[in-house]
Amino acid sequence: MTDNLFKQLPRSTEKNEQFSELLKQPGLRIERIVSTGQSSPADFWYDQPGGEWVLLIQGEAKLRFADEAEARHLQTGDYLDIAAQRKHRVDWTPSGEITIWLAIHY
Repeated sequence: MTDNLFKQLPRSTEKNEQFSELLKQPGLRIERIVSTGQSSPADFWYDQPGGEWVLLIQGEAKLRFADEAEARHLQTGDYLDIAAQRKHRVDWTPSGEITIWLAIHY
């Protein structure tokens, strides 16, 4: 079966991020995340039991790690590996624009 990562994108004015699971196997989950100006709540940190590799397919975002003073400004094509239990959060995605993430959880 063929599908498309850019299919069924939300409008750029959506209130909530859109999470779409693309593949799930034991020990592996691949998802598309579409942001349209959302960020993590001020007091919230992701603290995940497994690793996560993320690729910014489209747009830009600021990703902050609890152990770093400044947020990292990610742009289209940037990717990084987030170790298990490394606290992180999304500080910013541009309002009125579509930001597409590909996240591989392992």
